[in-house]
Amino acid sequence: MELVVIGVAAVLASGLTLFSGFGLGTILMPVFALFFPVPLAIAATAIVHFANNIFKFGLMAKQADWRVVSRFGIPAALAAMAGAWLLNLFDRMPVLFKYDFGGSTFDITAVKAVIGTLIVLFALLELWPRFQALALPARWLPAGGALSGFFGGLSGNQGALRSAFLLKAGLSKDAFVATGIVSAVIVDATRLMVYGIGFMADHLSRSQELVVPVIVGVVCAFIGAFAGKRVLQKVTLRTVQIVVAAAMLLIGSGLAAGLL
Repeated sequence: MELVVIGVAAVLASGLTLFSGFGLGTILMPVFALFFPVPLAIAATAIVHFANNIFKFGLMAKQADWRVVSRFGIPAALAAMAGAWLLNLFDRMPVLFKYDFGGSTFDITAVKAVIGTLIVLFALLELWPRFQALALPARWLPAGGALSGFFGGLSGNQGALRSAFLLKAGLSKDAFVATGIVSAVIVDATRLMVYGIGFMADHLSRSQELVVPVIVGVVCAFIGAFAGKRVLQKVTLRTVQIVVAAAMLLIGSGLAAGLL
């Protein structure tokens, strides 16, 4: 069942990212979290996200503005290491609180509380019109890279912040997309190394269970990106944002409350 759900989610997420502000990782990570521990869900999503962007990287790397990549991507990579390390720290913390509800016992852990809260916050930000229009001056690129990379390493939520800081970098449309892809690849590669050293080893038995779901996610993400331009052209952007945000709010709240 999890393969079906993850595959469908990857197709939809990859296609919907063509029409909404939500990134592939933002949508797919909560779905992985329904079936795997949160740190493994973030790592699995990072692999799918990385593979999806590597293909785009090969196509568009030459159009990237490497001066902007250096100012934005290097701080992002360093901060992604810090965010990934912090995620590993949260994962090792003991249960914060236990409670009974409906005859079952639920645990609230630090990692679920933090990641669930971040999912809710980023879903709300994506629905806030002023955030959608946010474009910060180019002088803030290093700070923006650090902020985007940190949250990328911690929870996988990096796309929205990355766009807000790159929009006023004086890039053409193609250079904007290509620079964003290169920056995302840098962050994904960096955080995956930290994940591998850290909690992937702590969850070794469950890590092996990720192989097939990740392959399904990668393949379906490619299918979604290919089909998105052809199938979803009549989808209303605002409708997509509301539906995705509602799902993220529900899953994020469930994680924070220890229900998932």
